[in-house]
Amino acid sequence: MAQKSNIVNGFWQKYYLKLLEIGVAEPVARRYQWLCEKFAKSSSGPLKKRTEEQKIAFCNSLERPDDGEIVQLARKALGHLYADFLNMPQISSSHDLVKFRDKKNDKAKMLQYHKELTRFSTEMRVRHYALRTEQSYRNWLERYFSFHNYSPVSEISSAKAIKEYLDYLATNRNVAASTQNQALNGLVFFFREVMGIDLAEFTDFIRAKRPRRLPEVMTRKEVECLLSQLDGVYHLIAGILYGGGLRLMECLRLRVQDVDFEKKTIMIRNGKGGKDRVTVLPDRFIAALHDQLQLSQDIFERDKKYKNAAVYIWPALARKYPHAGREWPWQYVFPAARLSLDPVTGTAGRHHLHESSVQKAVKKARQGAELTKRVSCHTLRHSFATHLLENGADIRTIQELLGHKDVATTMIYTHVLNRPGITVRSPADF
Repeated sequence: MAQKSNIVNGFWQKYYLKLLEIGVAEPVARRYQWLCEKFAKSSSGPLKKRTEEQKIAFCNSLERPDDGEIVQLARKALGHLYADFLNMPQISSSHDLVKFRDKKNDKAKMLQYHKELTRFSTEMRVRHYALRTEQSYRNWLERYFSFHNYSPVSEISSAKAIKEYLDYLATNRNVAASTQNQALNGLVFFFREVMGIDLAEFTDFIRAKRPRRLPEVMTRKEVECLLSQLDGVYHLIAGILYGGGLRLMECLRLRVQDVDFEKKTIMIRNGKGGKDRVTVLPDRFIAALHDQLQLSQDIFERDKKYKNAAVYIWPALARKYPHAGREWPWQYVFPAARLSLDPVTGTAGRHHLHESSVQKAVKKARQGAELTKRVSCHTLRHSFATHLLENGADIRTIQELLGHKDVATTMIYTHVLNRPGITVRSPADF
């Protein structure tokens, strides 16, 4: 068995060396090797006898909501395996491998909306909407087209058709109010900004009522129990989320230049609503953050060997400073383990850690700490605000640290204090 394993390892090592020979970057070559090994184990039989159907089925099986590029990477990996290494015909085109996540959608039917969807993406980017917002709105458009059986846009662009779909979401699908509002925003943007349709009468559809929720907050002891279950980079990220009141994506998008050790502050750039702010850097995690920056710099030095390995820079800044993406101050504090492709430009670069990995680590830590509360990464931010209030911090100061536009948003934390302004005693204690 050991001899067979060595033979297999030797085969994939040769494939890896072939990738380097034809110019594939080392981190990308490692991921290609991993994908091809995964493909080899996905079914029995020699690689040379695998059918196109098996290759396509494998690539489609990798599709995940949190990793939209994995299918394309698998296609390229198998293409190099068969065309460059095994000298066999390349795998089918990418159009055969990419499926819509909604299985009811028909690729051929969606092609009729190509012109409108292209205009939609253009309008979103002209207005500098976030990529995730664009993807979310586009997903709702595809669902909307599917709901109306892929009828021409001219037939489903009336307020009546839009109300029918939104009423369906509220009454039949029982979606959350925030979900319905997101769908509404996407449809209104498409029909008003792209199609030029006036939606002034868009008022009488059934709207789901959004309930008022109090945030879940941990005690200091529970925070310590949670942090004790985390190791390495996840312990540091959770500590900064709690110690500085950051949102998860704000923390993962931190650049080297955003951390000021002398002033003990963290600069949050382009946060929620496109706003910048400054928050505190907790003393407790300064040493760990220094170590993390050293690891990030080691990765950066390795990436400098590959001219295409640059971090994402906002397009306007990239035009003004074309080499900024390859400079140390612009690197991410928490870089990803592998290079990835930019979904807009298609260029390879070093992105930050994916949020799902942190979320999974926190979920596992909650289970290990045996906490009965619903704990997520955002719970650490809620706990930050509440514990500051308990220590007597000014509500306006907390508002600035959290980046809230209105102090009324921050005031909600006064309702989850241990003693939220209640001076009366319970009759059970008389």
